[in-house]
Amino acid sequence: MLATHYLPCCTVTLLVLLKLTLAQYEHLGYPPGYPDPEQEQYTAPQLAPDTPRIQLRLAGDKRKHNEGRVEVFYNSEWGTVCDDDFTIHAAQVVCRELGYLEAISWSPSSKYGKGQGPIWFDNLHCTGKEKTLALCPSNGIGVSDCKHSEDVGVVCSDKRIPGFKFVNTLPNHVENLDIQVEDARIRPILSSYRKRIPVTEGYVEVKDGGKWKQICNTEWTQFNSRVICGMFGFPGERKYNARVYKMFARRRKPTYWDFSVNCTGNEAHLSSCKLGQATSLKSNGTCAEGLPVVVSCVPGRAFSPTPMTGFRKAFRQEQALVRLRGGAIVGEGRVEVLKNGEWGTICDDNWSLLSATVVCRELGFGTAKEALSGGRLGQGMGPVHMNEVECSGFEKSITECYFNKDALGCSHEEDAAVRCNVPAMGFQERLRLSGGRNPYEGRVEVLVEKNGSLVWGTVCSEGWGTMEAMVVCRQLGLGFASNAFQETWYWPGEVSADGVVMSGVRCSGTEMSLSYCLHHGAHLSCPKGGGRNAAGVSCSETAPDLVLNPQVVEQTTYMEDRPMFMLQCAYEENCLASASSAVPANSYRRLLRFSSQIHNNGQSDFRPKASRHSWVWHDCHRHYHSMEVFTLYDLFSLNGTKVAEGHKASFCLEDSECDEGIEKRYECANFGDQGITVGCWDTYRHDIDCQWIDITDIKPGDYIFQIIINPNYEVPESDYTNNILKCRCRYDGHRVWMYSCHNGGSLSTETEQTFPGLLNNQVTHR
Repeated sequence: MLATHYLPCCTVTLLVLLKLTLAQYEHLGYPPGYPDPEQEQYTAPQLAPDTPRIQLRLAGDKRKHNEGRVEVFYNSEWGTVCDDDFTIHAAQVVCRELGYLEAISWSPSSKYGKGQGPIWFDNLHCTGKEKTLALCPSNGIGVSDCKHSEDVGVVCSDKRIPGFKFVNTLPNHVENLDIQVEDARIRPILSSYRKRIPVTEGYVEVKDGGKWKQICNTEWTQFNSRVICGMFGFPGERKYNARVYKMFARRRKPTYWDFSVNCTGNEAHLSSCKLGQATSLKSNGTCAEGLPVVVSCVPGRAFSPTPMTGFRKAFRQEQALVRLRGGAIVGEGRVEVLKNGEWGTICDDNWSLLSATVVCRELGFGTAKEALSGGRLGQGMGPVHMNEVECSGFEKSITECYFNKDALGCSHEEDAAVRCNVPAMGFQERLRLSGGRNPYEGRVEVLVEKNGSLVWGTVCSEGWGTMEAMVVCRQLGLGFASNAFQETWYWPGEVSADGVVMSGVRCSGTEMSLSYCLHHGAHLSCPKGGGRNAAGVSCSETAPDLVLNPQVVEQTTYMEDRPMFMLQCAYEENCLASASSAVPANSYRRLLRFSSQIHNNGQSDFRPKASRHSWVWHDCHRHYHSMEVFTLYDLFSLNGTKVAEGHKASFCLEDSECDEGIEKRYECANFGDQGITVGCWDTYRHDIDCQWIDITDIKPGDYIFQIIINPNYEVPESDYTNNILKCRCRYDGHRVWMYSCHNGGSLSTETEQTFPGLLNNQVTHR
């Protein structure tokens, strides 16, 4: 009786707990490849005859194709919407009328630039359920006391409404309208292209009203092809064999879309192109030329299925002038340009989708998906080379675009970045995370061919580390690795996938797919087996990025002779040359001392891998080590031979100082938290123990001095190439000089090669 009485209460409690548990992961959204919740199908709005007929578009200085100033076409004229009383509900109506699933945000005060013409709507009061913006209560169409400095803008989701049907209510003005369809694709037609990855040639098809339709090629231009190829991740288009497609079109009757397409060639996405004329079909259902549009795209070097002749002519083989840094996946990152032998960044003033697209095409990708500002993909080091960049969209390189040579007032907080469209390589379908509490973690399971069929299995965790985890997270489009796991007994994966199908995996960290990493072939070797010892990962959208300050090293270097009896603690922690063990206590050691200032320029805090309970207390120095080897110090001869070395454990990893407006979070006194906050730096002063190299036995001469931070990749970072610092060092037996100090990857390849040692921290002694 008692149990029955309490059952409904328990059920309610469990449901509430379940809802709260799921809610904590809601902010993560659904990553690519993860099943989305079912969406309702689109139905064309039934409007009363007296409803004003309007059309909408997104215009202005865009940084994504699905955002912009809201513009309304009414009474044969384009106008704008005032931001007075505008809400997210009004933005919802705008986005859904344009065929997007929902509104993400809206912006007042002409964020996307001032529009022209009438201000058609003011003081809109939408509920979010209206079928068209014209049905929202307002002052009345054209009644406004606003200026264009109050033009409103919206950001829509990039997901389209399933079954969306473009309805053109203004047939005489179609050329003014942006293209609004549910989806677009390149469909391979010829058998030789059907098996190729990526798909580079085929019919251009648009999905309208839930049906795939071809486009009539009557008014099709090379500019249209350029935009389509760019959308699908390809830098350019090429000619194709039209005769073969003519034969195919005769055999199978195409279903044509109602309109032609009119692009200028510099649009980043089909939705920014204008509708052309309505397609006039013959009685037999064919268009004037009788052929569907075909495009053939040229893939960038990284995605080329086979070595292509003529490719070398299209893209320079020598060192590029532009690169991307700090991005989690291929085709995204902070934009850096090479000028006078030194890499620097671009200021985000006027940074647009047009300029970002020039960068993407230059690097062998398609058009830009997003132009990012405000150091969103981490801050760079060195100079800001370009400011107020303005491109036409047809430049071969961003360096050919107009820019203001004076980057006055630009700091690295304004570094510009891009996300480029890259070809669909199908990598995400061959890998999955299983058993995790959320889509961003789990046991790694891969799809492999076994005895002629495809099977899922696990990865042997022996030697599994940060670099391998980074590749998994990149392949799945989940950002950076936050952890690599060698035991996954707490994640029950698919039972049918328990067997080990991949072992001996070793990645450099830059691969696009785990299958590109070194690994054992058919003969697997995994002594511990899979199951609970299978490899696992957790991923994160952000990561820290540690960078040393070269000027601090140059300015603080000096030499000190110190007696052995004062170096007892350092000796116990192996901070002296091995020869020191055989010398008397009253002898001296000569120490090359310097300060190192380590900045976190990334997007999340740097935290030691080991949790507090496993930190090691060192009684001699009276501190906890959170990472046994945090920095390595090496001295090389000019021919690259190591002549002396030192290392530093991360005792007291904390925020020494921070940029203006950022509060310190980590202070290691009294067993406090250790780490470095984004925008802060930890300074290891020249006068603390182990902040040196023991050069007692070194002869006078010229050397290369090198520091590596986080050398064993214990903590994931967005960029390891800048974890290294090199200087030229001159020692005359009495004094020491440090000069030409620079971070790895900050100089041109030619200059960097004059410094022996590691070129960057991408390859180590693991």
